[in-house]
Amino acid sequence: MRQLPGFSGLTAFYAAARHGTLTAAAQELNVSQPAVSRRIAALEADLGCLLFDRSHKPAQITQQGRDLLHALHSGFGQIESTVAQIRQAAQSRVVTVTAPSGFVAFWLIPRLGQLEESFPDLTIRIISQEYGEAARPGDVVIRFGLPDLEATEEKRLLSTEVFPVASPLYLDRRGMTPEQHDLSSVTLLTMEAARSQWHDWPSWFQTAGMAMPRGVRSLDFSSYAMLVNAGLAGQGVFLAWGGVLDTFLQTGALVRLHGPSATSLRGYFATARDGLAAGQDVQKILDWITKEACK
Repeated sequence: MRQLPGFSGLTAFYAAARHGTLTAAAQELNVSQPAVSRRIAALEADLGCLLFDRSHKPAQITQQGRDLLHALHSGFGQIESTVAQIRQAAQSRVVTVTAPSGFVAFWLIPRLGQLEESFPDLTIRIISQEYGEAARPGDVVIRFGLPDLEATEEKRLLSTEVFPVASPLYLDRRGMTPEQHDLSSVTLLTMEAARSQWHDWPSWFQTAGMAMPRGVRSLDFSSYAMLVNAGLAGQGVFLAWGGVLDTFLQTGALVRLHGPSATSLRGYFATARDGLAAGQDVQKILDWITKEACK
């Protein structure tokens, strides 16, 4: 930055080179013509070369002047574009929600219409996150895991109940029903990579007071969204979190298997990134999600 000439000289030259006259440049910059001339002369002295050949009337821009004009045109164009984006963003009221991909796909997206109708003046930006990824910034942050006892502002979402579900087509192929089924002879869909965070089959059987069948077949997935899609396609039985997959249960695309369920300390938790200092718009979105998730 120390090697750059003064900004006033650059803007004076840029205006004069574009308009072709000092008078037009002075009108654009809202200064006098002599002031424009002095600024350009000071710039030339700083650079050690002439930017205009004044032996002609009107003055002609030199090669060094054309090189500088090209650089300024590119630089000022980028600045103008960036400033316009910043101004537009400042005028827009944007709230970013960051949440696990399963929560986004199966709970939040089906309710986006209601959310936008409730806050027509806000732009809602959604960022989904897979297990194991570094936390991404968001105004409203939804995470899955154990409760943070020190985060007094966190709000639990949805139910704590975890239960097995399957596609009716899968049960039909296996000769089973929601009432009559055998978990030892089905394919269990799992998320082994997220087992330390997720309430997966081993912890579910333990919490439900049952022994996990030995040698049971399983299919492992890296995300809950993939796991659910496999279940919908009739690839096996998987665990559902109370409230997350209600749409599929209501339409019959999935059915809940009768029998024991488990209650987990793990769950979805929501908070504003700035806590009590969160802006009014952020707090409104957080309150709306919390209210809807706790119905």
